[in-house]
Amino acid sequence: MSITVGIDIGGSTTKIIGIEGGEIRTPMLVKATDPIASLFGAFGKFIDCNSYALSEVEKIMVTGVGASYIQKPIYGLPTAKVEEFLANGLGGLFLSEREEAIIVSMGTGTALVKASQTSIEHIGGTGIGGGTILGLSNRMLNIRDIQLVIQAAQEGDLARVDLMVGDITKDILPNLPPYTTASNFGRISDVATSGDIALGIINMVLQAVGTTAIFATRGTDMHEIVLIGNLTTMPQCAKIFEGLTNLFSIRFIIPQNAEYGTAVGAALAFTKGWKIQDIAKV
Repeated sequence: MSITVGIDIGGSTTKIIGIEGGEIRTPMLVKATDPIASLFGAFGKFIDCNSYALSEVEKIMVTGVGASYIQKPIYGLPTAKVEEFLANGLGGLFLSEREEAIIVSMGTGTALVKASQTSIEHIGGTGIGGGTILGLSNRMLNIRDIQLVIQAAQEGDLARVDLMVGDITKDILPNLPPYTTASNFGRISDVATSGDIALGIINMVLQAVGTTAIFATRGTDMHEIVLIGNLTTMPQCAKIFEGLTNLFSIRFIIPQNAEYGTAVGAALAFTKGWKIQDIAKV
């Protein structure tokens, strides 16, 4: 049976998956300082770990910011590019098993797509994302490794960082429980630890992304938001979006393999017959 390979090429991280018989095969992630090195490292690792022959690969589909560097077929195999927003929509719907939804791709920044089985529309985004977490952590904590930020945040307490509704009023406000954030970093304490600040940064970014996505549902009949991208792997992610679900009655979904959503969508663009750009042999 032939396999279609989807590759999401970032600036330094490449994600790769296979679609075989309508099922996902062996998602993988490879980091490198160069997108081309990352691409070939990921593809070689994927082929080797799955014991595929190159002749079994029917199509290689590339997307992401690094896809612009691909000017010729990979290893001479049929290769094509797919627009990243299309890949986001297709991958998000497939992983969540939804017919329609707002798809939010959370990477360095954030992109929002309105997706159905017949239409994929990029509706906007925000520059707030993983890059924001790293930039603020660098300045505020002198930490440049995202895993160290996540680790520190697991010991954090938002009560020493954020101002809550319950801190500023004793009244019961409609649809605003006392634990609702009134101001991110609005109550930062002199005794706030690095963990408190790390959690405050993560919470602020994910809340901003979630609120932006909720606003995107206004004027539509969609009540589900699917999250994909690297930030979905943060252990704080599920709890923060659960809080937004309870507050706004909008369901946030983090499907299995959410971080590979764009790579999945790239492969699906070929298997489902969406518009792609074939890369001709030089």
